[in-house]
Amino acid sequence: MPKQPRAFVAWLLGAAVIVGLDQWTKVYFDSTLTYGQRLPVLSFFDFTLLYNPGAAFSFLSDGQGWQRWLFTIIAVGAIVLILHLLWRSRGQHLFCVALMAILGGAIGNLIDRVQHGHVVDFLLFYWQQWHFPAFNIADVSITVGAILLILDEIRRIRRQAKKNHE
Repeated sequence: MPKQPRAFVAWLLGAAVIVGLDQWTKVYFDSTLTYGQRLPVLSFFDFTLLYNPGAAFSFLSDGQGWQRWLFTIIAVGAIVLILHLLWRSRGQHLFCVALMAILGGAIGNLIDRVQHGHVVDFLLFYWQQWHFPAFNIADVSITVGAILLILDEIRRIRRQAKKNHE
């Protein structure tokens, strides 16, 4: 297999590992805890079981169910775009790692939406009365991917500026 398609397959396999880890942890916590139950781990962190029918930070979670399909359509569109970008840019390592992470997270949460109508969340950070919204491995992966995209863009801008000054 030529080098370029192998790189694309490697990015897809990385995303599949993320999806597998995400789904395994969701199934584990969904079958181990009851809804709303908290399992203290640290003074600022619990495992919990919550369902989020909305998007990030429970955005639109109080909708009448239509948001499930809106977020499903958005996720499918994002997945198609990411696959296109991965194929086209498969030689750009940091960019592709970022896309791989976002792809794995998007697919993981998409599976939940299609299968359950909500996303399973189980990681809860808090401090005294303040609670960060619960999240999951897919959310972590999407966040890390977004941070890596920003870093990749900063690096690209610096390389371009350096090139323009030479």
